[in-house]
Amino acid sequence: MSVRTLLLLILAVPALMLGGAKALGMTIPVPEWGRDYVVRLAFATDAPPLQLPDIEGPDDPTRPLIVIDAGHGGRDPGKVQKMAGGKEVYEKDLVLALSLELRDRLLEGGGVRVALTREDDRIVPLAYRPEIARQLEADLFVSIHIDSAGERAEVSGATVYTLSNEASSEAAARFAERENAADRLNGIRVETNNSQVSDILVELSQERTQEEAIEFATLILREGEGKIRFHPFAKRSAGLAVLRAPDVPGVLFESGFVTNENDLTRLMSEDGRRAYVDTLERAIRVYLARRAET
Repeated sequence: MSVRTLLLLILAVPALMLGGAKALGMTIPVPEWGRDYVVRLAFATDAPPLQLPDIEGPDDPTRPLIVIDAGHGGRDPGKVQKMAGGKEVYEKDLVLALSLELRDRLLEGGGVRVALTREDDRIVPLAYRPEIARQLEADLFVSIHIDSAGERAEVSGATVYTLSNEASSEAAARFAERENAADRLNGIRVETNNSQVSDILVELSQERTQEEAIEFATLILREGEGKIRFHPFAKRSAGLAVLRAPDVPGVLFESGFVTNENDLTRLMSEDGRRAYVDTLERAIRVYLARRAET
């Protein structure tokens, strides 16, 4: 059913009811119209123009650039977990805090430039996130998220995803399907005219870029050993839209599960987040050092 047809039905049905009642001599009490009687319909809206974020750090384009992507934001809360007292915790807030702390740590250590796809509570279309990394000619892209296991509160641990045309497991495929639907579920329409060209670029650049992404994912697992808790199947791959920058190695880092009490406690505390920041910063430094040697 088209939107126009739906609107006509919404307007026509009450009118027909009132007309029929009048013909039969009946009266229908009509409530006073006000804010409580607003009918809300969700329409897809065109995304605003892509705006590149500021690059922080040394004013030297030869320095490596890391783009940190805090998942979700704005009207897209990501995973939501209700605490014992009724308070709701949003994925978008936790990953933003983690992303900001990682940025600060990298800048304090020096030698690198950093940009964030978002640094406040705003929605960034999914398609824009890898495009930001591509247009900024980033050396590395790190998208930070938190997973959910529904009613399975015992499931815990961080996971690291790289891009692949075939998912490494059914769970990875379901995760990618959920994440890739973010723009559609939030009513965002991004017009693209170069999908065929993009597919060709991905195919040409995939092998080299993905080898580097897998290397970085492996470093995260190595540097996090003994510092943070990983899921038993921590290294995964799937067709994640957020990683489809053909010439920028990238990973999606799931820092834990909002549905697990221990994971959530760590992510909500400064000490807990510090372990994640230590792991990611160290992996980034080692990765960049290896690239500089080649």
